[in-house]
Amino acid sequence: MDEGIISAGASPFAPVRDRTRSPQRILVVNDETDARQLNVDLLAEAGYDVDAVKDGAAGWEALQFNSYDLIITDNQMPRMTGMEMIAKLRSARMTVPVIMATRSLPTVIIEHNPWLKPDASLQTPFSNDDLLATVKKVLL
Repeated sequence: MDEGIISAGASPFAPVRDRTRSPQRILVVNDETDARQLNVDLLAEAGYDVDAVKDGAAGWEALQFNSYDLIITDNQMPRMTGMEMIAKLRSARMTVPVIMATRSLPTVIIEHNPWLKPDASLQTPFSNDDLLATVKKVLL
């Protein structure tokens, strides 16, 4: 189940949402299987429509075929880093916001390329509450 896009529908225990709007759609990009699944489960339980992929290249591919309201990505991953995926997003003029969730934010790269700065960042490890609060803040 580590290949391709993993989707999680909204949980029956999710908060009641405005039924006139569909759930906001989030793409989680992380090569660590357990961390990726924990994020998917937490976000789905909170009422979001969540897809997940294992690296930036798979994330970029998912973005070619799906529309997302938010991307949550790690940075250090095989095939394509989170920063490389952000660079492709920005170059393609895709306006989807990005949360970088990583052990070490690549500040030198961002200082030299301010257009690559994610909309928010979380330093791992982070709490479930921190993730949900950051997602809510970015999606407002």
